[in-house]
Amino acid sequence: MALPRRRRTLRPGDLIEISRFGYEHWAIYVGHGYVVHLAPPSEIAGAGAASVLSALTNKAIVKKELLSAVAGSDNYRVNNKHDDKYRPLPCNKIVKRAEELVGQELPYSLTSDNCEHFVNHLRYGVSRSDQVTDAVTTASVAAGVLAAAGLVGLLLARSRRERQ
Repeated sequence: MALPRRRRTLRPGDLIEISRFGYEHWAIYVGHGYVVHLAPPSEIAGAGAASVLSALTNKAIVKKELLSAVAGSDNYRVNNKHDDKYRPLPCNKIVKRAEELVGQELPYSLTSDNCEHFVNHLRYGVSRSDQVTDAVTTASVAAGVLAAAGLVGLLLARSRRERQ
């Protein structure tokens, strides 16, 4: 789903969701047009499917870059989606923590240490990724449906054999 490019005033500490091909990249707004984000070596603005290769790395660099450069031609929006569940840290603390990490190489894992985990930890002090949770849920449901379909097929085939 493409995200609309929003013109709303950005505030330091806002979570920025950038729509990439097949996933969302996340950054945190730190002011004056800049964001801080966790960028695996293959994370290139507008790279599309090439950025999915970030799943193959186990390290990433914390970068401070212009939002316009990080988003490229991709759509983005402010998405502080967990403000109703978790209390955001004070903006100055979010920005300070983010900027202190710039230039550092951090562990990266698509399932436990990705860019969404990174920004949620900065804003809320809670490391979480709904993309990972949603993907696991979808995979679990799909596996359940396939298993049920296989079982029904097996029972029907058995029933046919017994009638013959």
